[in-house]
Amino acid sequence: MQTKMAGRRGSRAQVEWQSLLPLAGGTLLLLLGLFCVWQTWLIAGEGRAVDRVHAAQEQAVQALAAELAVQRKPVEQAVAALDPASLQGDRAALLATLRQRLPQALAVELYSGGLDEVLHVNYREFGYAKAAQLMAAQMADGATPMQTVGAGNGERRLSLALPLGQAARPVAWLWVELPFGPLQRRFEAIPAGGGRLDLRQGDDRNEVRLLSHGVASAEAEPAARPVPGSTFTVGAGLPVAFIVLPRAWPLAALLSLLGLGGGLYLLWLRMHPRVRVEDLSEPEETKLSDVIESKPAPAKAPVRAAAKPPAVSPAEIDPSIFRAYDVRGVVGKSLTSEVAKLLGQSIGTLMREKGLREIVVGRDGRLSGPELAGALSEGLRAAGIDVIDVGAAPTPVIYYAAYRFNTGSCVAVTGSHNPPDYNGFKIVVGGETLSEGAIKDLYRRIAGGTLESGGEGGLRQLDVVPDYIERIVSDVQAERSLKVVVDCGNGIPGAVAPQVLEGIGCEVIPLYCEVDGHFPNHHPDPSDPHNLEDLILAVRQTGADLGVAFDGDGDRLGVVTREGEIVFPDRTLMLFARDVLSRQPGATVIYDVKCTGHLRGQILEAGGSPLMWRTGHSLIKAKMRETQAELAGEMSGHFFFKERWYGFDDGIYAGARLLEILAGDPEGRTPEQIFATCPKGVSTPELKIELAEGEHYRFIERFKEQAQFGDATLVTIDGVRADWPDGWGLVRASNTTPVLVLRFDADNAAALKRIQQVFREQLFAVDPALKLPF
Repeated sequence: MQTKMAGRRGSRAQVEWQSLLPLAGGTLLLLLGLFCVWQTWLIAGEGRAVDRVHAAQEQAVQALAAELAVQRKPVEQAVAALDPASLQGDRAALLATLRQRLPQALAVELYSGGLDEVLHVNYREFGYAKAAQLMAAQMADGATPMQTVGAGNGERRLSLALPLGQAARPVAWLWVELPFGPLQRRFEAIPAGGGRLDLRQGDDRNEVRLLSHGVASAEAEPAARPVPGSTFTVGAGLPVAFIVLPRAWPLAALLSLLGLGGGLYLLWLRMHPRVRVEDLSEPEETKLSDVIESKPAPAKAPVRAAAKPPAVSPAEIDPSIFRAYDVRGVVGKSLTSEVAKLLGQSIGTLMREKGLREIVVGRDGRLSGPELAGALSEGLRAAGIDVIDVGAAPTPVIYYAAYRFNTGSCVAVTGSHNPPDYNGFKIVVGGETLSEGAIKDLYRRIAGGTLESGGEGGLRQLDVVPDYIERIVSDVQAERSLKVVVDCGNGIPGAVAPQVLEGIGCEVIPLYCEVDGHFPNHHPDPSDPHNLEDLILAVRQTGADLGVAFDGDGDRLGVVTREGEIVFPDRTLMLFARDVLSRQPGATVIYDVKCTGHLRGQILEAGGSPLMWRTGHSLIKAKMRETQAELAGEMSGHFFFKERWYGFDDGIYAGARLLEILAGDPEGRTPEQIFATCPKGVSTPELKIELAEGEHYRFIERFKEQAQFGDATLVTIDGVRADWPDGWGLVRASNTTPVLVLRFDADNAAALKRIQQVFREQLFAVDPALKLPF
């Protein structure tokens, strides 16, 4: 009897379970059907939205072409009205006549028919874009196009070059600059149609975005439409919709019908079952003996396997290692393999939320690198992420691998320029270098236990260094061989940098290029002058043209000359800015708060748009994406090239670009002579005051509240910078080590001494116990 009752209960439970299947299946199909309806609506709407944006794009092209024609017509009429005899007469009288007939022009200039004077000018003063336009007009087949050039003060102008006399053999060339404002207003008056419109100039390789309006997050089409009569193009940014189905609305509609129909049918079956539980068997009369025999035995408590406690709990993780733009701590204390694994799970969880499934992992030459990289990869794989392990490589090579393998995500396990007992993680997810709040969010996931686990992510081991070297040497070349001493400070760049610089055509003399995580010769930090003493000596002894140094993971560059001068990175950035702006006129160049006050003027003079920003590689890269900047640099030696490169900080690539500039100087000047063109005052290197962990942040907050600098202009985006007409001073909290970082720069020694004294008084007013390094 007991067996029969048990069988009946089992049958009832089985049928009850089966009766729930139509309900669950119907509900799921209905939800899928509704999702497909939503997708159908999005797909149909996307097509209409794309049509609207393209219509706006075409409207903008026509409107800009009409505006350019309006601007061009009076110039051509003035040229056509010239007496042919006047072309052979007094050049000054001819120029005066043209200026009188073109009152709307902002500049009117005449040049010889062969442009001989343009071929021998100082392009930095004359204007690279202006010279390029005149020379291009000389080769033009037909009407010369209009374009835009910078006026040197941030103002943008339309420009046009026209031949005087026969187009094939002009007597002279007319250069006219016209207001850019009417064109800008005409462009901005065109509605973007729900997307974004971009006004660009240049070809695909050297294109710069001049204006943009509409939805900032719209996805840019690679191809743009040319504006007739100019070098301008109008690009379209299409609205982004969350569409996962194939972009064919008939298919989406069919899937909608199938989902809705199937779901309704299963729910109908649930409401009209063909078999009831009660009909499974005939009821039986229960006897007293059956009840006695079936008395249940006392239930036993279930036995659970004891869970193995984790080696480290989230509560034991030091939150201070999650810094402003990386994760960094002391190995064996705040940073262990268990912490690295939890960090990997946290990064993997974030990636899963973003729909990302693959990441590159690499490490520098520190002794703790293999263990920490392995634990990090273990955590990533536990979160279901596939890992591409590129082994020991400089941080920029790991960034490059994220582009090379199209992952958009990577982690560099590196202590950068910090002492040997430090290590850390520089993290990129979906093309974004994590910083500040995003870094803190990784800690919150760990502390809250909201981590993906149980995944089985794959692991591949690939060598990307040969591709990285080939990519650089195929694009960067030194026109003449320079002898250069390369000091890698026993960091990981020693495995790559000499090969790159030899590949571009230089003679390399290696110094401390053997990778050794003990750093036996000197600390790999080129921002400290003491670490450059051996390099200066080696350059002098070997008669090299230049010396370059890299930090521990290869994303920073230091430079010394044959004469033993340390070229501070803000002056190196001046050379980079001139070079980039010669091909990208009007481009934004970003620099951090520690850079010299002369840098702004140099960028403006080269036709660029200067922008001061906060220190930190991830913060700079985020600002570059926001502003579409082509170049950025920091006083610490980080350089970021978007022009011809990928926009991440790469000391090795920056070294190659520097040698290309120095070796390609058209006047054949020495590196010292070229650097002499970069203005400098009297300045200090980065000065540091060591404090207890976290105390440097608290000091800066008190300093902001209490310090008084009179009539100085204050910049507080990162610490406190006080600017006077003849110099400036800065104090800020480092985001990598617990120190205050100071720097001073002035036109002369007296001004420098005065500024330092002002800062000395204000620093002591906050903390009289400080040990100042100046």
